[in-house]
Amino acid sequence: MKALIVDDEKHVRDAIRLLANWERFGITDVYEAADGEEAVEMILAFSPQIVMTDMRMPRKDGAGLMTWLHKFSPETKVLVISGYDDFEFVRHAIRHGGMDYILKPVNPEALNEALEKASQAWRKDEENRLRQTTQSIEVNQMTPLYLDRLLTDLITGGAGREQLLIQLRERLSIPVGIEACSAAAVSEFQFDRELLSKFLNRKGLLAFTLINICSEVLRDQGAAFRHMDKPGLIMILYWGTVPSFHSVLEEINRGIYATLRRRAHFGTAHAVRFPDDLHRASWEAEQVLLCRNLLEEKLYIHTGRCVESGTSRPLRLSSHEENFRLAALSGSNEKIEAAADEWLEEVKRRGPVSPENLIRWSSEWDWMQHLWAEPEGTEGQAPEEDAEISRDIHVALPLNEEGLLSWEGWKQQIAGRIHAASRVLAQAHSRENHIIHDIARYLKQSYHQEISLQDIASRFFLSREYISRKFRQEFGVTLSDFLGRIRIDKAKLLLLNPNLRIAQVAEMVGYQDEKYFSKVFKKLEGQTPNDYRKEKTV
Repeated sequence: MKALIVDDEKHVRDAIRLLANWERFGITDVYEAADGEEAVEMILAFSPQIVMTDMRMPRKDGAGLMTWLHKFSPETKVLVISGYDDFEFVRHAIRHGGMDYILKPVNPEALNEALEKASQAWRKDEENRLRQTTQSIEVNQMTPLYLDRLLTDLITGGAGREQLLIQLRERLSIPVGIEACSAAAVSEFQFDRELLSKFLNRKGLLAFTLINICSEVLRDQGAAFRHMDKPGLIMILYWGTVPSFHSVLEEINRGIYATLRRRAHFGTAHAVRFPDDLHRASWEAEQVLLCRNLLEEKLYIHTGRCVESGTSRPLRLSSHEENFRLAALSGSNEKIEAAADEWLEEVKRRGPVSPENLIRWSSEWDWMQHLWAEPEGTEGQAPEEDAEISRDIHVALPLNEEGLLSWEGWKQQIAGRIHAASRVLAQAHSRENHIIHDIARYLKQSYHQEISLQDIASRFFLSREYISRKFRQEFGVTLSDFLGRIRIDKAKLLLLNPNLRIAQVAEMVGYQDEKYFSKVFKKLEGQTPNDYRKEKTV
């Protein structure tokens, strides 16, 4: 087991080294970092199971490091060692998985008690992960979905790596003795909306197409698979040596263009040790893809660090909040377009724009609209969301066919959101004009399509949380229950036709999975679709 001490004061790190009974807890390697930034590098390089961190440090502080760990390495056990008895620090530590909060000067008994608890917790989790992996191997037959799961576990540092490799080598041509492996990431959601709309009612088909093209090029030199923990993300591993990985990706892109008339953008990582450093390479490739410059033409294979804005301070959408709100209150097309243009001009002055920027700004939009739409005194309440229908939570990026930023498309998106805010702020509570009733009418017309909460949010330029909450307030049911009722009512009519199979009926009312359709039908009607048909056609 490995541990990492993160503190900007060397004498504190030295003290922890001396006071901890490392051997007793099976900790063989202890690393040190002077701040959160250095700690991230050490975690990516050595994957420690336990991290002990101070809270106040230069560059990335303890809160920032814990936020990063919570997102990218949630299995890591974190102990906070701080000289500040601060409630906010304690609350942040608890929210982000901190196991203990130890005050300086460090008490040896408290430190070792916390280390014992952390090491035991990690071993218990590791046993559970290994058990789950073993059970999965025993009960699952080999399917593409299962193979994706195995490969995802391999790159995320899942339990039982040796067992994973044994299983994978039985099904993939992975040579023994591979020393280095390259990784690349490609995302379904970094294609333009026109292409994505063609696959709207055929979820998974785009990923299937991309993976097939990759596999034809890679053959026995690598593997392409869906990252099972990150919707829309496809990972490519390449352990071959000839031709170069760059050439392989170019050939894959030619195949994608021949099939889809689009080119994909790839985030890549440097070759790493196989399989020890795959987690680091896959994370780096994903980050490069998220941080690519959306203004840089004729570049599809991206390497290196994230693009930076032209200034040291990141641009925040909230800096234009008042302009957007006043434009929304005015309801004037001219003022709304002017507010959108002003924002876009500032973005252009700042320089590069990345997908990560667009995703962050979209989240800021959601939060601003939430604050505008809520009555006074409720601003601090966390917005709720309809979990059942919110499976697809990707942000619709305003990209053109080349996967670059479409300024006009983004302007329309921004103006649409301001118009939506205008309707919400100025609504007269009449049923005919209320935007929630517009959404209800859309559901009644489009029930046969596969609809997610994000699809509706993108169409009406509102946040998922706002739609979910207001829909429940207006109709007394969740949006998913409302849609389910519409679909089942339509299905009851279709079931009267004996020439239609149950699977056909399910598909005609928007369910791609016949078993799930039957489950919803029985929940609402108290009987299966087949029993309903028999009863009504006697």
